[in-house]
Amino acid sequence: MTARKRIIVGLAAAVLVGTLASAFVYLRLKRAGVQESPGMVHVVAAADSLPMGVVLSAKQLKLISWPAGAVEVGMFEKPADCVGRALVAPIAEGQPILESVLAPKGAGAGLAATIPVGMRAISVPVNDVTAVAGFVLPGTIVDVLLTGQVQQNGVEVGLTRTILEHVRVLAVGRSMEQAQFGKPHAVSVVTLEVTPDQADKLAMASTEGRIQLVLRNQVDSGTIAPPPVYRSKLFGVEGTPTVSSHARAAKADGPAPAKPQSYTVQVIRGDKTVLKSFPANGKHR
Repeated sequence: MTARKRIIVGLAAAVLVGTLASAFVYLRLKRAGVQESPGMVHVVAAADSLPMGVVLSAKQLKLISWPAGAVEVGMFEKPADCVGRALVAPIAEGQPILESVLAPKGAGAGLAATIPVGMRAISVPVNDVTAVAGFVLPGTIVDVLLTGQVQQNGVEVGLTRTILEHVRVLAVGRSMEQAQFGKPHAVSVVTLEVTPDQADKLAMASTEGRIQLVLRNQVDSGTIAPPPVYRSKLFGVEGTPTVSSHARAAKADGPAPAKPQSYTVQVIRGDKTVLKSFPANGKHR
């Protein structure tokens, strides 16, 4: 072998050894959690796109580099701190895992794990009209309207009123995942996140009238409490129907006595007394 070839072989061997050494050191540093470069740290992120309600496992998580100055409260440095906890919101691949998107430890999986402490999940029947043509999807915010009949002043009055505002939709049908690009989803049941008091009100409303959902913007968290709309006012009739005092008296006292068909008059002529009958219409019999 010539000197030229020996130099080339030596250089190739040196490059190979240097590459292997660099790779070995990189892997050891990565496993040890050492920063890759100044100003960067490792945080836990999703290794794949994950739906709401799934319980995290180690293979669904990974470490990614993150600027040290941009670390948010609730980020994790160790995947083990996230394993076994369910997601309360869907998450995209590579998105850092935050404490706010994880259910408490031991909360289980599925829909139950996504319900915050103190809240309840209740399902209500809907159709294409009452569910805004299928655009009511998991994660959207709605108001709940009730249309029905009530007794006022002794008569039935039709009205519509808002009974709940700013309610989060947990699921549509049996799905807790939002359709891609917000595509509408026709279902017959929608599950809402409510307080215990709201659950009682919604259960009663479901049996006493017709429920309709009103979609609202996610960032619109204001409470309006609009007044009820009466059917009579909608058709231009002012006020609400009332029962007259005469009608109330007649209803209380019962039907009026029937008018007599005829009447009798006693006629005295001398020592004779005669009874004569006359019809009520004034015609003599």
